[in-house]
Amino acid sequence: MKKVIKKVIERSGYAIQKVSEDSEYDRIYNEFSDFTMIEPKTYAENLRVAQLYGSAVKGDVVECGVWRGGMSAGLARLLGSDRKYYLFDSFEGLPPAKEIDGAEAIKWQEDAGSSTYFDNCKAEMGFAQKAMQATGAEFELVKGWFSDTLPGFKPRGEIGVLRFDGDWYESTMDCFQNLYPKLTKGGLILIDDYYTWDGCSKAVHDYLSSIKSSSRIYSSAGGVCYIIKND
Repeated sequence: MKKVIKKVIERSGYAIQKVSEDSEYDRIYNEFSDFTMIEPKTYAENLRVAQLYGSAVKGDVVECGVWRGGMSAGLARLLGSDRKYYLFDSFEGLPPAKEIDGAEAIKWQEDAGSSTYFDNCKAEMGFAQKAMQATGAEFELVKGWFSDTLPGFKPRGEIGVLRFDGDWYESTMDCFQNLYPKLTKGGLILIDDYYTWDGCSKAVHDYLSSIKSSSRIYSSAGGVCYIIKND
């Protein structure tokens, strides 16, 4: 029974971290804080989940929606330079939110004066390039809308970790349709906007249902949504 409980706790993201590990996540955040809009605790929690599940899986890392590249750089610092890191972004901001994305998403995008607007998530590619170069890892920046760049994407080998930060329904669905089949079994998906935007959560549910997937949606102790691929 104790082994079963331990397995459930670990698979649910509630494993207890050592102080040294927490300090390492904070150090990584401080290094790349100018390249991310993610709050420190959430940034560290992404790293914690990546270390718990992503570090045990072979394969490269793909992030869709990178802004200035700070999260990808943090993952590279944590998971090591023996992987290749692919960073997909329009680098021109988000496409227009639609009705399926929810009223709050449309309202957010209309409020250009908001402190969380970040110029509609627009960023120059040079920021992401600088952040990734600091890690010493091999990387590739892919500029364009996901609907244009993902269908023809051919990674050099297996993909072990995915991180989706596409905000809206169509963008998130593009990520799932084109990348989930390429993710190795047991691979990790981190989903940034599952608890933020209706469109993102709908896309997650719709895609997994469409392929009749048995993969579960988990929430870590710090509130990060993730999936471990079962099929």
